[in-house]
Amino acid sequence: MTRRTGHNLMATLAASLWLGASAAYAIAPTQMPTPQLEARYLDLIQGFRCMQCQDESLADSPVDLAADMRREIRDMLLAGKTDQQIRDFMVSRYGYFILFKPPFVLQTAWLWLAPGVILLSGTIVAVGVIRKRAALAAADLQDDDLTDG
Repeated sequence: MTRRTGHNLMATLAASLWLGASAAYAIAPTQMPTPQLEARYLDLIQGFRCMQCQDESLADSPVDLAADMRREIRDMLLAGKTDQQIRDFMVSRYGYFILFKPPFVLQTAWLWLAPGVILLSGTIVAVGVIRKRAALAAADLQDDDLTDG
């Protein structure tokens, strides 16, 4: 292998790695026919969770499943569906988990109530621990007073 051939091989390898990496993280932009549809589309894809990534919105997810879901939302918008109809469809298909801001309904009540319950439980435990430590400290001081005198 000559120096020139090695250089070409390395350049080709570097270019293919760069193109492959950039393609993996590129999210195909979708152009909608009107600015209003574009705004609705962007709002919708920001509000749905990627079912594969689970911590990213559809707008931010580079995976194929998210691209398929974005395409489906685009098609529904172009078909004249309302935002609520699209949300209802996605929830019926994937459940409330698809929404970054799920509504307060029976199935999602635990999502809304759990933080308060955990905070209340932690406060009760902390108050109990503080009272026990204070009682132990007071008892320890009384024991010291009795042994000193």
